[in-house]
Amino acid sequence: MRLRFTTAGESHGKGLVAVVEGLPAGLPVSAEAVNRDLARRMQGYGRGARMKIERDAIEWIAGVRAGETLGSPVAMLVPNRDWANWEDVMAPEAGAPGGPRRRRVARPRPGHADLVGVLKYDRLDARDILERASARETTARVAAGALARRLLEEFGVRIGSHVVSLGGVHAGRGEVPADLNAAADRSEVRCLDPDAAAEMVRRIDAAKAAGDTLGGEVEVVATGLVLGLGSHVSWDRKLDGRLAGSLMSIPAVKGVEIGLGFEAARRPGSAVHDAIEPGADDRSRDPRAGFRRRSNNAGGLEGGMTTGEPLVVRVAMKPISTLMSPLPTVDLRTGAPAAAQSERSDVTAVPAVGVIAEALTALVLADAMLEKFAGDSLGEMRRNVEGYIAAAGARWEAERDAPPEAAPADG
Repeated sequence: MRLRFTTAGESHGKGLVAVVEGLPAGLPVSAEAVNRDLARRMQGYGRGARMKIERDAIEWIAGVRAGETLGSPVAMLVPNRDWANWEDVMAPEAGAPGGPRRRRVARPRPGHADLVGVLKYDRLDARDILERASARETTARVAAGALARRLLEEFGVRIGSHVVSLGGVHAGRGEVPADLNAAADRSEVRCLDPDAAAEMVRRIDAAKAAGDTLGGEVEVVATGLVLGLGSHVSWDRKLDGRLAGSLMSIPAVKGVEIGLGFEAARRPGSAVHDAIEPGADDRSRDPRAGFRRRSNNAGGLEGGMTTGEPLVVRVAMKPISTLMSPLPTVDLRTGAPAAAQSERSDVTAVPAVGVIAEALTALVLADAMLEKFAGDSLGEMRRNVEGYIAAAGARWEAERDAPPEAAPADG
């Protein structure tokens, strides 16, 4: 079985819906755990007024009973509290059913989906596009990712993130703490470097005063992964490609790096590839099958497969497209030059994009776990994982203890 998910809903519609299919039966889940991730997504210095209105929380619609998954699709609803404030925007004008809507958006914002969307879908009002293109949709993805994270936790996998740059300020590279999210969430910009975090806050304040927005980079780290998730045999099964595609789908994300990323292109191979050496003595329980790497420049992936080392992925987010000091555009009603529409927005959402990237990473990794160890129930899946780890360790033991092969005779 493979993990699939889909979302529905608009930014100011009645709510957002997430449907997750493929979770095994018997997985303990709670609304409180999902809601914690939803709350983390709403935090971060530089967020806009919308975050003060919403109190995101899920309602189970299907697939969960008595705190456990049933093996059927899980459906969750996140109501939008701001629906009442925008209901008039979504309603037709009086006496013109299906006609133009109030507060029509006819001045598309550069960098957003507005212009291409209205042309592609033959709409008159860019709100028909921007309501779905809005990053508000990622609320449903974070809810889906929380369930994927819960499955991974059953197998010792932990996923966290932190901000490594924001507004041109780069954090110092130090040791990543064991509980990454606990450390990062203590910072209002989710940065582990206090000095860099203080400068990030100053730049956010300056950008807000100037009516501008800021981008940045986040790093996602997943630990406890068994080696061999993904595959080398076909392009669409390579885990690095699956991760990059998923993370690039986050609104405003323009780049993804794994391990050294682009830096690997600037170094000689001897300074890039990770030397292999013997690892744990108890190989029957070691997710790396008794091997380890002296470094982790590959970011936990080789040949499209996990190595068992920490998975390290960085995501680059451009500045948000909606500016309070709007850029030039064209009014679609008249064809004349105009200032772009100003919508209520954030100065930056870089701290939040880390939480979203965690969710997408969890969904890809949970899918890879189900691809490799599929079971109808959590117990069956656990037996499959344990058997695979034990067999991989036993093979290494057998190879190591076997007598050396005789050298081939000359001639």
